[in-house]
Amino acid sequence: MSKIKSALEAVRRIGDKAVVAVNSSSGLCCPDLVLQALGERYREEGHPRQLTMIHPIAAGDMFGTKGVDHLAQDGLIDTVIGGSYPSGPSSAEPPLIWQMLGENKISAYNVPSGILFDILREAAGKRPGVLTKVGLDTFVDPALDGCAMNDRARSRPIVRRVQFEGDEWLYFPAIAPDVAIIRASTADERGNLTFEHEGAYLGAMELALAAHNSGGTVIAQVKRIAQAGTLRPHDVRVPGILVDIIVEAPDQLQTTATAYDPAISGELFRPLDTFTIPAFDAAKVMARRVAMELESGWAVNIGFGISANVPRILLEEGRHGEITWVIEQGAVGGIPLLDFKFGCSSNAEAFVASPHQFTYFQAGGFDASLLSFLQIGQDGSVNVSKLAVRPHVTAGAGGFVDITARARKIVFSGYFNAGAKLSVADGKLRIDREGKVAKLVPEVDQVSFSGKRATLQNQDVTYVTERCVLKLIEGRLTVTEIAPGVDLKRDILDQAAFPLAVAEPLLSMPADLFLPDRRGRPAVTREAAE
Repeated sequence: MSKIKSALEAVRRIGDKAVVAVNSSSGLCCPDLVLQALGERYREEGHPRQLTMIHPIAAGDMFGTKGVDHLAQDGLIDTVIGGSYPSGPSSAEPPLIWQMLGENKISAYNVPSGILFDILREAAGKRPGVLTKVGLDTFVDPALDGCAMNDRARSRPIVRRVQFEGDEWLYFPAIAPDVAIIRASTADERGNLTFEHEGAYLGAMELALAAHNSGGTVIAQVKRIAQAGTLRPHDVRVPGILVDIIVEAPDQLQTTATAYDPAISGELFRPLDTFTIPAFDAAKVMARRVAMELESGWAVNIGFGISANVPRILLEEGRHGEITWVIEQGAVGGIPLLDFKFGCSSNAEAFVASPHQFTYFQAGGFDASLLSFLQIGQDGSVNVSKLAVRPHVTAGAGGFVDITARARKIVFSGYFNAGAKLSVADGKLRIDREGKVAKLVPEVDQVSFSGKRATLQNQDVTYVTERCVLKLIEGRLTVTEIAPGVDLKRDILDQAAFPLAVAEPLLSMPADLFLPDRRGRPAVTREAAE
């Protein structure tokens, strides 16, 4: 019997109250045609109902890949357990899934992406669940939010603190999926899957194993179908013995707004002078200062925001290749990409499965991580996962908690406060209008990173802003460097909502950070000049 079915035929295999796991990262690897068919079936038939959706990383975004929003219909979803959620600009209407969780129409949880992959891996092995220290003293901990995003979720806890072998752990029960929906580039007629046009594998194998070993169904969306026996065995990342249904989607995008870029999938390397170098402004100053924290030969994780431009700073300064970049979607090396292509890298050295990357992160196997912040608390804690006014602006924690739990060195970057008007001229920072919203606050709205735990673990934590550099020293947030042109009391101490310590001596941020042409290196490449 043929495994090749239409998308509608495939989703008819999904029953009421099924647990459905989806392999995706925003638009990357998103099986959008199958999700669309599932939403259409519900509108026409009223089934399946009350699904539990598991998304280790978000399915869809606000820029053209609907993903989970196809399913945001009353009665279709009961629960979403997501590492992240679709996100986008504050000026846009929130995604439908955010509206549903805000209205308590569904139970919604934000579980760190790596832990979610662990939960599925434990289910695949018929083991009871996950014991982990990742998330202790953060919003993941039941002593705080227990991963719950709304009142309905808080009434149905999914994590608890337990004692084991004389130590304290977080325990997440394994969740066995009834259905896994994954995506690849090519399937042969037997269901063997290759990923030659994808920018990552994510957790396709782990999700397929978890569903298959639980007696469930594995649905694979692919761009094309090959004759059985014609795929090279070393290229097959998910074997056909795990795949039940193949759905052909010849128009599937590589990522949101990207039909196909062979550099993303590692099929060719882009010339280095085709990467855009960021324009000179306060954000570039911060990225330059972050880059100073790195040492040649390091493996460094990178996140969204200011730090995402650090690879391009190194490229401009002739340091490309000194650092090996490692991102949670699985790329190792190359240059991590921006905007719609975030989560992909061009010119990567290797692609590993995302769950393996998270194992690497959770144990602190890398040298440093460069991340952003929404708020910094008095004890050095950071909120990156919750913006109370417009929650859909942040995707949630994603892999942030897995990455920071044991990282030896972390560099957070962001603006000192929100809404300031800034300019950089004559080698100095000028604050033309002060911001009105403090980002250094006594207590953060949500603890995504625990400063208290970082102090106990002796983690090296630095916070780079446009006007100063701070470090977490003996549990206190301490100003260690100040930008030229900035007044310590007026522009820093008085703008924080709690007292800051000041290092002695207080250093000046290097003056050449604030010059358009730094150390004689050109500030514009071929593409930037176009």
